Amino acid sequence: MKKVAIIISSAPHSTAKGREALDTALALSTFNHISVFFIGDGVFHLLANQHPELILMRDYIATFNMLELYDIEDVYVCKASLDKRNLNQMPLNIANQVIDENELTQLLANQDAVLRF
Repeated sequence: MKKVAIIISSAPHSTAKGREALDTALALSTFNHISVFFIGDGVFHLLANQHPELILMRDYIATFNMLELYDIEDVYVCKASLDKRNLNQMPLNIANQVIDENELTQLLANQDAVLRF
């Protein structure tokens, strides 16, 4: 079983990258140990009450709750990314561990593969 990191660093709804990252994580979880990392603008995926239908986009954010059902429990959020965007006090919509940049580097170094979206 390989350890695969999925890094989500792009904002939701501006491109299909967030949905592609989620689909990839769920598909790979059958045969691999998946860790999901939200960094940079990717932390915006974790905010509740988004209304993408207003810009004619499909709402896939709630689907991130499927991570737990697929036994993807290693979900990490970069503390510096939250702080930079003033989101450190906002409730996030899925269970996660907030980590600093040193922990992020260590966790990524232990992965067999890293996919960035």
